Amino acid sequence: MSRRYFGTDGIRGTVGMPPITPDFMLRLGHAVGIVLRRTVDRPTVIIGKDTRISGYMIESALEAGFASAGVNVLLSGPLPTPGVAYLTRALRLDLGVVISASHNPFADNGIKFFSARGEKLPDEWEVAVEAALEETPRWVDAAGLGRARRLEDAQGRYIEFCKSTVGSELSLRGLKLVVDGAHGAAYQVAPNVFHELGADVVSIGCSPDGININKEVGATAPAALVQRVQAERADYGIALDGDADRLLMVDHQGRLFNGDELLYVMVADRLAQRRPVPGVVGTLMTNMAVELALRRRDIPLVRAKVGDRYVLEELVERGWQLGGEGSGHLLALDCHTTGDGIVSALQVLQAVQRQGGSLAGILQDVVLFPQTLLNVRLQEGRDWRSNPALASAQQAVDAELGDSGRVLIRASGTEPVLRIMVEARDSEQGRRAAERLAAAATA
Repeated sequence: MSRRYFGTDGIRGTVGMPPITPDFMLRLGHAVGIVLRRTVDRPTVIIGKDTRISGYMIESALEAGFASAGVNVLLSGPLPTPGVAYLTRALRLDLGVVISASHNPFADNGIKFFSARGEKLPDEWEVAVEAALEETPRWVDAAGLGRARRLEDAQGRYIEFCKSTVGSELSLRGLKLVVDGAHGAAYQVAPNVFHELGADVVSIGCSPDGININKEVGATAPAALVQRVQAERADYGIALDGDADRLLMVDHQGRLFNGDELLYVMVADRLAQRRPVPGVVGTLMTNMAVELALRRRDIPLVRAKVGDRYVLEELVERGWQLGGEGSGHLLALDCHTTGDGIVSALQVLQAVQRQGGSLAGILQDVVLFPQTLLNVRLQEGRDWRSNPALASAQQAVDAELGDSGRVLIRASGTEPVLRIMVEARDSEQGRRAAERLAAAATA
């Protein structure tokens, strides 16, 4: 289904450029309200946001749009994306709205939506909203206007939820943690969650000023966390992104663990607890070392398209619980309906405590394969899928690598380039194979 405004994760763009403008946001709030009122007479939605300065403008415009369609609004203020998903479900609301551009720089912003169950909404719903955007507005009269109010203690409610996702026996007392909030939505929530569970918390990236979100801190810039963990002689470091749905971690030696590794730790913990893990969902980019480690434990890995939304869809369809991406989007559907960086960090810390070792120890048999990534500019009008030289080269590389590597070739969705990725246990072998494929692609 073709969509004009919605991408793989809501609507996103540069502030001041369509569609991230106040007039469009007013129209969007109205259109979403019209769609909601087809099934609910008097809907109530919650709006949360990260710390970007543009969030105030977008929040006001959305609020007006919802009110004009007869929809009531709760305002949570700065709150992680998964916190909005939780409150939507917990408060029996009709829709959750998040104003955030996640890991993007402050000049960008966007909108995400969650259903009454706290889940990402299907393509069909987005198509209905886009259709409503093209219709003539249907303003309600003065008596029917929606009302808005601030939700008291939204952060406190979400903190308690995060703590409830781990066993009551978990105590972080004696641990020193560095928590990096990326100057984003979790800047108050995240340190408090770990502090209330007993940890000695050192905060970085928790001083937002409206324009420093994700700047040289957070999951997209973990060097600051690595440095601080070593300087503080901390046990672990926790890096979130701007809306706190991503997680990377660092151990006391300064080793950085990505989402693929942390996903395996969560699987290993469930197996140690004799809990069933029928399968795991990764993406096309999930490191092959994790796939092989899971295979050794007779657990299949299914690869979805890149994007946590597609991981979630695959999990729901199969009735599985665990999935994620190397970027740090991790899903544990027995804990939450969406990816949650704080909840995932607690799951990992609980796994380490239960097994009485370390992150590195749990992952001693999972050595990530080096990846070589090359971008090849495509000739206009040429279909790379019908290139016989590339097909022949890929077949040869696949045969050469066998179980010691893999190839992924895909077109970029944002620019006219072909992305060639070769993953191999031997990094030099992978580099040579990628270069052969790149040469064949331009032949």
